This record gives sequence, structure tokens and C-alpha cells, in this order.
Amino acid sequence: MGTAALGPVWAALLLFLLMCEIPMVELTFDRAVASGCQRCCDSEDPLDPAHVSSASSSGRPHALPEIRPYINITILKVGRKTALHSGEDFQTLLFERVFVNLDGCFDMATGQFAAPLRGIYFFSLNVHSWNYKETYVHIMHNQKEAVILYAQPSERSIMQSQSVMLDLAYGDRVWVRLFKRQRENAIYSNDFDTYITFSGHLIKAEDD
Repeated sequence: MGTAALGPVWAALLLFLLMCEIPMVELTFDRAVASGCQRCCDSEDPLDPAHVSSASSSGRPHALPEIRPYINITILKVGRKTALHSGEDFQTLLFERVFVNLDGCFDMATGQFAAPLRGIYFFSLNVHSWNYKETYVHIMHNQKEAVILYAQPSERSIMQSQSVMLDLAYGDRVWVRLFKRQRENAIYSNDFDTYITFSGHLIKAEDD
């Protein structure tokens, strides 16, 4: 038999082999689908009852932690319009203006904040320095200096700020104290504007 005569034979053999492979391919895919796999071109029905049941029973093995980016309670915001110069002894900074004083936790007569519950608190102090004088002020935790707000003498006055986070027990006191005349210092304010402010809030209660 010549080479040219083999053409139709090879074509018939190839066609026969292809026809025999088709059921095998389909069977392979059918088994894959039955075992839970799907072909990439198949659409998945998200409302399939079997799928929903399986997902709900498995739960969330890697649940994200809860994040709470908020402040629990605003406690106080007070201001002062009167300048203060250092004296022979330490002076408690008193305030005349109330912006916020939730539950009366800040005593305007003594200038002290009393913690209503144990927790972590944030406090901030803002003052206006006096020309050619030091500014030497402490935020106090009970009778101990927590942080200092300081400005060197200068020919110009500036706004100065300080802040601190404190772990307070119930009834702990936080207040502001001007240093005594051993260091000649002062803070500035006037009757028209509020240059001096003291604020604080609870960040996290112990029970949280």
C-alpha cells in the first residue's frame, strides 16, 4: 500500500480515538463535580441550601478582634481669664469658666478633678506665657508632679501646651499648680479671651 493511501486510514483511526475519549473526559469531570469541585466556567449558586448549611455550621474560625476607636466619656473642660504671677508658695490654678463638667467631677472651688471611677484618663493643659518671664506649671496627680509645662523667658509670649495619660484610682485628684517665686514665673490671660484651659476625659474604665 502506498503512502498516499494511508491518509484516509490515519484520519479514520484518529476520529475513532477522539470519539472514544469524549466519555472518559465527561466522566472525569462528573466525578470531580460529585466530589465537591467545579469547573472554572461553572457558576456557583450562593443560595444553594447545601452550601449555606455547610458555611453556617463551620462558623468563623478566624474572627477579627473588636476595635472601639472612641472615647467613653468626656469629663471636663474649664478655662481661666485671669493672669497669675508666682508667689511665696505654690499656687493652685483655679478656673472661672466651665465648658464641660460632667457629673461635677471637677471642683471649681479647689481647682481639682476627682476620678469618679478607676481607669485610664487623658489630661491636657494650655497656657499663654508672659513676656520676659518663665512659665513653670505642673499637672499634679494627688501631691506628686506628673508632668511639667515649661517655657523660657522670651521677648514674645507664646501658647504652650502639655498633656498626660494617668492611671487613676477612684477618688484620685488631678490639678494644676504654678511654681513658687523661687523661679519667677507667670501665665497670661485677660478679661476678653480665654487663654488658659484644662481638660480631661476617661479613655478606658477598669471594667472594660
